Amino acid sequence: MIGWDQHLIIAPIILPILVSALLLAFDERRRTLKRALSFATTAGLVVIAALILQRVDGSDGVDGAAQAYLLGNWPAPFGIVLVADRLSALMLLLTSVLGATALFYALARWDRSGPRFHVLFLLLLAGVNGAFLTGDIFNLFVFFEVLLAASYGLILHGAGEERTKASLHYITINIATSLLFLIGVAMIYGVTGTLNMADLAERIPNVPSQDIGLLEAGAAILGVAFLVKSGIWPLSFWLPRTYAAAAPPVAAIFAIMTKVGTYIVLRLTSLLFSDASGAAAGFAGDWLVWSGFATMLFGTLGILATRTLTRVAGHYVLVSSGTLLAAIGIGGEALTAALLFYLVSSTLAVGALYLIIEPVERNADEDDMIAGVAEPVFDDEYTGAVVEEEDETGVVIPGTIAVLGGGFIFCTLLLAGLPPLSGFIAKFAIIDALFDQPFIPPASWALITLIILSGLATLVAMTRAGIDLLWTPGEDSPARLSVIEVAPIGLLLAACLALMIGAGPLFEYMESTARVLSEPSLYIEAVRTAPHMRETMP
Repeated sequence: MIGWDQHLIIAPIILPILVSALLLAFDERRRTLKRALSFATTAGLVVIAALILQRVDGSDGVDGAAQAYLLGNWPAPFGIVLVADRLSALMLLLTSVLGATALFYALARWDRSGPRFHVLFLLLLAGVNGAFLTGDIFNLFVFFEVLLAASYGLILHGAGEERTKASLHYITINIATSLLFLIGVAMIYGVTGTLNMADLAERIPNVPSQDIGLLEAGAAILGVAFLVKSGIWPLSFWLPRTYAAAAPPVAAIFAIMTKVGTYIVLRLTSLLFSDASGAAAGFAGDWLVWSGFATMLFGTLGILATRTLTRVAGHYVLVSSGTLLAAIGIGGEALTAALLFYLVSSTLAVGALYLIIEPVERNADEDDMIAGVAEPVFDDEYTGAVVEEEDETGVVIPGTIAVLGGGFIFCTLLLAGLPPLSGFIAKFAIIDALFDQPFIPPASWALITLIILSGLATLVAMTRAGIDLLWTPGEDSPARLSVIEVAPIGLLLAACLALMIGAGPLFEYMESTARVLSEPSLYIEAVRTAPHMRETMP
């Protein structure tokens, strides 16, 4: 017997789809209602994701194994199956927190700069959540197309010449990768006769030796599609420009999209190409390592070369993607646990940075830093402001400068990986895992070097930008800062602070997740023994 909470697995997908369909029934004049429904949905997704994570972790007294959900009540591999385990539940919660804070920030004014913002935002969350939960590669393609279609509209939100140019590159590269995705799926199906991930994991060890080359070619083509979405070099040229052109809340939620590709690479690597996969074991591990190194180096040079904060953030996204992919290629339980902690910390920190960039540049009167981006049209003024009473003595630091400066310094320390914050803990854990072996190979030394160099480059670039934009005295009075803008930034930074304070229990969760990923049989068994719907009846 299973309880009603088993149906929570489908809620992160179906809830935002249903609410987005409902929002289409109202025109743009019903903005207050749309905001209320959209924000209530994102808040509900946070609660649902937390409940799913609690269930798969076993902290609610239920067996903490992976939970499979049969759509249409058809058993795998014939029907569609959703699977929630420790990894997917972690990604669901990360997406929900980032989505709720980005939407909260958008309520200040950004959701009014174009039509159907809330519909597109919820559809994006539905696609991302579906990609994390699906247990089938073809349905992974479906959810990828849902999130990409929504992202096409969001990247254009607010119009402007630069956004239009960036979106054309973004749409073109993603359409091409979708074609690669289908080709890779077709080749894998032609060899194995299935696309269910658990079924694939069972069949791949038995693939005839003459078909291994075709299987690996299909996996390589499929991997390219995922790696392009992760921003791997040399296919990462589109990412810094696209993210820089997007509206701040859109860029913040896009921080999770590169992690979708990273998640899939980690999932397929651990499930389909593990040590138990026969001749296909360890496929493309070396390619992941060296591609990750090249991406980290490219991102580090980009951070040092650019003077625009949005471009700094975009290149840091590349650094984080390269770090994760290189760590996945090297492998090992300890390193997997460390990279998961780094994934969570870097995603939250980058999301906070994208939200804080716009008010920092607004305060410095740097509206022309992204040439050609049209200002969105707003229909009312800011409400609420962070103010500070003037003092008759000394130099007055306005409340806006104090809030933005404090948040900016916090982001700088997080991204650079300085102690004692979660960014430092994550990088230290990765380095410690690389040292925890009798012989340290050159690849490990290279990753350690690039981690340290990228942190130093980030510190230099962020300090330079802070001096230029915040701490250089200006003649004009500081811009007013809405409380609605301050709150989501504070929430994301508070989440990063919570990662530091609760690093011990969180690392235990990451280590449990790494152990589960190293045992594909647990995932396979959860799918094969998934309960039918009739078993929920009394």
